[in-house]
Amino acid sequence: MFTGIVEELGEITAVETLDDACRFRLRGPLVTEGAQHGDSIAVNGVCLTVVDHEGDEFTADVMAETLNRSSLGVLATGSRVNLERPTAVGDRLGGHIVQGHVDGTGEILERKPSEHWELVKISLPADLARYVVEKGSITVDGISLTVVDAGPDFFTVSLIPTTLALTTLGLKQPGDPVNLEVDVIAKYVERLLGARAAQGDTK
Repeated sequence: MFTGIVEELGEITAVETLDDACRFRLRGPLVTEGAQHGDSIAVNGVCLTVVDHEGDEFTADVMAETLNRSSLGVLATGSRVNLERPTAVGDRLGGHIVQGHVDGTGEILERKPSEHWELVKISLPADLARYVVEKGSITVDGISLTVVDAGPDFFTVSLIPTTLALTTLGLKQPGDPVNLEVDVIAKYVERLLGARAAQGDTK
């Protein structure tokens, strides 16, 4: 489990294309500290498994399903990525519960800079709109953010200078894709209420 608090802005140093997958080599001095084979690291909000690591770099395999359902497929050598290690039991939950399981992708639609913050508008797939509410939580490229406004096919978030400086959202421009993970609690509540309705339970 992750919290959506990005630990460092890493970089793709190599991409190896395989038959039905690809292998990334990524640089991240902080997240590779103490890393071992089999550990999990979130890359732009996608939970990947460390295959190997050497120095401040690690490799991770990405299967076709992940490439198709996330924006990882557009990454290339030199791309910057958000990196986060899993939270440890007992640590503070600085963001919200993030699984690293991308629900879909959106697109940066508009950026409106202000003196101390920036409002970013992002497209929202129709099947995810019901999970996104004003002042609720959403994960964008692995970053835990608060929704400012939620429309039928978009939402907006406000980015503080720290987020702009230390994550990929400070670099992305209109037209760029982003990974989205909605609040898992909302999905569980929907499933439970749907089951009760199907059983005719009105208590």
